[in-house]
Amino acid sequence: MSLLLIGLLVWSAVHFIPSLAQPVKAKWKDKLGNTGYQITFALVILLSLLMIIFGWRSTTPSLLYTTTPFMSPVAKVLMFVSVALFVLSNIQTRVKQFIRHPQLTAVLVWSLAHLLTNGDTRSVVLFGGLGLWAILEVVAINRRAGEWKKPETPTWTREAIGFGVSVVVYFVVVLAHPYASGVSII
Repeated sequence: MSLLLIGLLVWSAVHFIPSLAQPVKAKWKDKLGNTGYQITFALVILLSLLMIIFGWRSTTPSLLYTTTPFMSPVAKVLMFVSVALFVLSNIQTRVKQFIRHPQLTAVLVWSLAHLLTNGDTRSVVLFGGLGLWAILEVVAINRRAGEWKKPETPTWTREAIGFGVSVVVYFVVVLAHPYASGVSII
């Protein structure tokens, strides 16, 4: 469990640098340049993901709470919402008219979906930890960025493309889930 926790802490700490520690980011960029900053940032995030994955796999779970079979379809719907929000955060769509941080909201919805169907210790640590990080990140970014300036309303064609891409990505995630996590969701 300690490797999982360290991975989550590294993930969170590095992601908080741009929103909470601008002087650290500035020193990092001064030392390595913008490209060096981006590369090392990505490498530390990759390292944290590896720690999370290997920490997850090496932790023996113990049950904290049980879930009902009804939660499985609810979680699948929430997962589609999560994937759609994540995909649409990278495409100019109307989602950004209603949700300021669709990518972080996607992480929060993803966390909730997994907590509804997984009541063991490592699940609560992983999904609860990342959900908490997403909430704190939204607060930190909002505090730094100030007033929300909504983007222009896109065309319906962009909306259709965004929805289509979301459906495809969702099915790829469903098919890849057993290989990534060892758990089939079909």
